[in-house]
Amino acid sequence: MTRGRTIARGVLAALYAVAGVAHLARPGGFVAITPGWVPEPQLVVALTGIAELAGAAGLMIPRLRRAAGWGLALYALCVWPANINHALNDIPLGGVHLSWWYHGPRLALQPVIIWWALWASGITHWPLRRR
Repeated sequence: MTRGRTIARGVLAALYAVAGVAHLARPGGFVAITPGWVPEPQLVVALTGIAELAGAAGLMIPRLRRAAGWGLALYALCVWPANINHALNDIPLGGVHLSWWYHGPRLALQPVIIWWALWASGITHWPLRRR
C-alpha cells in the first residue's frame, strides 16, 4: 500500500500544483464561478491558488505532509460551493456552457478528493487498511 499511497500523493500534488498555477495565471474563470456572498473574489481566488501550491509542496515534504493533507481536504470542502454555484447557475467559462455530464461527476467526486487528500497524506487508512 505504501507504493500506491506514494503514487496517489504525487498525482494529487501535481494536480493541485497545476490548479494553483491556473488560479494565479488565469483567475477569470475561477472568479466567475465564485458565489456572490464571497467577499473580494479576486483576492480569494489568488489566495486559493497560493493554498493549492503550498498544499502540493507540503504533500511532498514528510514533516509537513499531514498538515498539507488536512489543509487540502479543508480547501476542497471550502471550494465546493463555487462548484455548486457553477453548476446550478450554468456559468459559462470562456463562453462555453458545461453540461451536467461535467457538473454531475465533478460535484459527486468532491468527497473523493477530500478523502484522497486525507489518505495520500497518511491521515486516514480507511477503507484500504489491511487487517
